[in-house]
Amino acid sequence: MRADDATLQHAVERAQNGDDEAFADLYRIVQPGLLGYLRGLVGEYAEDVASDAWLEIARDLGRFRGDGAGFRGWTATIARHRALDHLRRLRSRPRTAPFEQEVLDLPSPGETAGEALEALSTAEALALVAGLPRDQAEAVLLRVVVGLDGPAAARVLGKRVGAVRSAAHRGLKRLAKDMLG
Repeated sequence: MRADDATLQHAVERAQNGDDEAFADLYRIVQPGLLGYLRGLVGEYAEDVASDAWLEIARDLGRFRGDGAGFRGWTATIARHRALDHLRRLRSRPRTAPFEQEVLDLPSPGETAGEALEALSTAEALALVAGLPRDQAEAVLLRVVVGLDGPAAARVLGKRVGAVRSAAHRGLKRLAKDMLG
């Protein structure tokens, strides 16, 4: 459990009871990871997609049931759906998104590749992640950037836990190799 998951859970409960300040707390806790995830999915459109996601999160907050980690996964699922909608809209137009082909997957925190990713600037890290196959990229983003555990990332992606862990592991291994050599 992440240190701020208990704080997040408390903020969710307060926000569900109409506390506007608590909703601001939710945003401050979740937005950085969510925005990093969306940058990996839709590049320069991340803030627009995040805005759409937060509108849906605010609208449906009363229906959310779960703890802080569950809320993080729930918001990532909403953001992913908005990102996929955005990518579909772009495909129907002549323009393409920078990270449309690759998304990502990653293993547990504390691995060498994850620590190396943290040392890079956000732009450098996302550029490296963009070079991964789509399943590996999205798994890495959800596990490292958003901070989801394997089961939560699997729920967001609609895949088996083992498939997500494997994709994340392969992605981090490839990132470590690319960074070192």
